[in-house]
Amino acid sequence: MAIKLIIADDQELIRKGIASLLAGEDIQVIGEAANSGEAIAITKQAKPDVLLLDVQMPDMDGLDALEQIRDASPTTKVIMISAHDNPSYVARAAALGAVDFLVKDVPAEEFVTAIQRAVRGEALPPDAPFSTIKAKLQVRPDPKADDVPLTRREYQVLKHLAYGLSNREIGRSLNISVETVKEHVQNMLRKLDMPDRTAVAVWIVKRGLA
Repeated sequence: MAIKLIIADDQELIRKGIASLLAGEDIQVIGEAANSGEAIAITKQAKPDVLLLDVQMPDMDGLDALEQIRDASPTTKVIMISAHDNPSYVARAAALGAVDFLVKDVPAEEFVTAIQRAVRGEALPPDAPFSTIKAKLQVRPDPKADDVPLTRREYQVLKHLAYGLSNREIGRSLNISVETVKEHVQNMLRKLDMPDRTAVAVWIVKRGLA
């Protein structure tokens, strides 16, 4: 049975180009979307096996749409696509439930492999950027290895802050409430004696912990 795929990108040329790349493969493009609103609606209705979703969309950030899509169609595997391999984009994608992140200019065979791997539920290569950043977000460092009295969970939240994730996105990634995330952030600001989360993010990056 062919893999059912939806392509969501605001540029028709990109949508048609990807569809052309997949021609001849066991992948059926059952729909296209030109913005996030359309992507949410068509995915909710069609329940495709895989959705290729662009990060930068005209009506709503594709990563914000990702959260709604995962709730509306939990069985759909979402692969984010972007013209830029931005670490913050990759981290947000991982936190919000995407299974992979592709830069649009990768070879055609990588699109095919990623789609097939997503459907089979196979893990990505450990050295893939998506795998590397996702692993960093899940690591809970030993606080005894540093001179700052942070807990393991606070360090984990710190790593998310370093990639620019919001409290909601951090909560989604770590399966904790937004209120709990806020408490961790406030505790970190107090312990590190820093004015805001931006300062904390800079601190952790300088220490090489992100």
